Amino acid sequence: MTTWRGLAAQVSGLRVRLLLAFALLGVTTTAVVASGSYVQARTVILQQAQDAAVSSLTGQLPKVYPIAQLPPTQDDLDLLAQRLSDREGFAVVVYRDMRAQGSSEFANPLTSELRQAVRDGRIAWQRVTLDGQPWLLIGTQLTLDRSDGTPRASGLEVYSVRNLVAEQQSIDRLATRAWLTGGLSLVLAVVLALLSARGVLRPVRDLGRAARRLGEGDLTTRLTVRGVDELADVARTFNDTASTLERQVGELRRMESDARRFVADVSHELRTPLAAMTAVTDVLDEEADHLPGDAGRAARLVSQETQNLTQLVNDLIEVSRFDSGTARLALDDVDVAAAVTATLRIRGWLDRVRTDLPPGVVARLDPRRLDVIVANLVGNAFRHGAGPVSVRLSADPDWVTIEVADQGPGLDPEVLSHVFDRFYKADTARTRSEGSGLGLAISWENARLHRHGERRGALVAGNGVDGGAVFTLRLPRDTTDTAGAR
Repeated sequence: MTTWRGLAAQVSGLRVRLLLAFALLGVTTTAVVASGSYVQARTVILQQAQDAAVSSLTGQLPKVYPIAQLPPTQDDLDLLAQRLSDREGFAVVVYRDMRAQGSSEFANPLTSELRQAVRDGRIAWQRVTLDGQPWLLIGTQLTLDRSDGTPRASGLEVYSVRNLVAEQQSIDRLATRAWLTGGLSLVLAVVLALLSARGVLRPVRDLGRAARRLGEGDLTTRLTVRGVDELADVARTFNDTASTLERQVGELRRMESDARRFVADVSHELRTPLAAMTAVTDVLDEEADHLPGDAGRAARLVSQETQNLTQLVNDLIEVSRFDSGTARLALDDVDVAAAVTATLRIRGWLDRVRTDLPPGVVARLDPRRLDVIVANLVGNAFRHGAGPVSVRLSADPDWVTIEVADQGPGLDPEVLSHVFDRFYKADTARTRSEGSGLGLAISWENARLHRHGERRGALVAGNGVDGGAVFTLRLPRDTTDTAGAR
């Protein structure tokens, strides 16, 4: 597929199109000019030969006058044909049913059309091919003078048969020269096309390479502006666009870095007061059952919100580690089935989840991050889906796959493309949620953090055949201990 695509790109490339355009223009121009010149020269050569033959025949006719008698004898016809014949051709003299021919090489070169024109009193000519050679037939009727000086038809038809081989050779030489001229013109057109393509395509190729470098993130890419033509204007526009883009991206990066640093700093600063608040809420939790009415409910509310705030701060700190590229794996050889079972047991979900966890699946993973991923996926299924929730484990020599599914309404197609976005809410009217809004995003980052060579962990969301959301986690069984990278 790649080979065919590359071949198609070369065939449809600008260089090929320029070559074809110049070649087509050269061939068309040469064909028109050469054909016109050939036809005109051929007409001139044949016309000159025809005029010369007519002039020769009409110049020779007075020499054979007067005809001794009419009707002439066969000897008269033979003598007349002999006198009108020369080395350039021969003559045919016809009187009614009598015929004399100055050469016996051709039995009957005359055509009925030519004879009819001569009988009508016209000087007629016709080009014919005899034994593979071109010949010119010119015919006229001899006239006699009456006693009063007026001419009258004698009935004698005189035909001059002239060989056109020399003229045909001249025409063939013209055709050969026309073909040679066409070939040279085609070569010249291709050479000009190559030179033009080189001059035009070089700045286009430079622009393409610069655009690729710019697309790959090298915002310092600039083009060298040559000349004052349209391509130079394009190069200047590219440079201006690249400068503006570099300035704006730099500003956005600075703002993003400041925002990340602010979130990380605030999250770390909140840890100390949250620790004190958590200690106080632990005391309130112990005394909540002994507090009257609203005081007990307020104490439990404060405790729950403090736990939520603590979870949010921890999630923000985790996200800041991913953004800064400092998140690292603490790898260990993990019995995946046992680890998933422990995650469900610690959170009290073991009796609420259907599990298919074959034993003996060992992978080199970060057990803490695996716990976070599974807990987030199962918790999300409980909050937004419907039971029963199922967790299924499968493995092959290279991958470990964990599938978490529920029987809820499933994920809307518009939600699927944003389900791993940070703080994304499918219901825009819902301003609060039970979680921090970062659980699935952190799970996705933790999955991608596991990698081995070209194999990288992945977390994919979808819908089951029978409805319900399905989240599929795939992790390489042998993970390399590297720093996290986005």
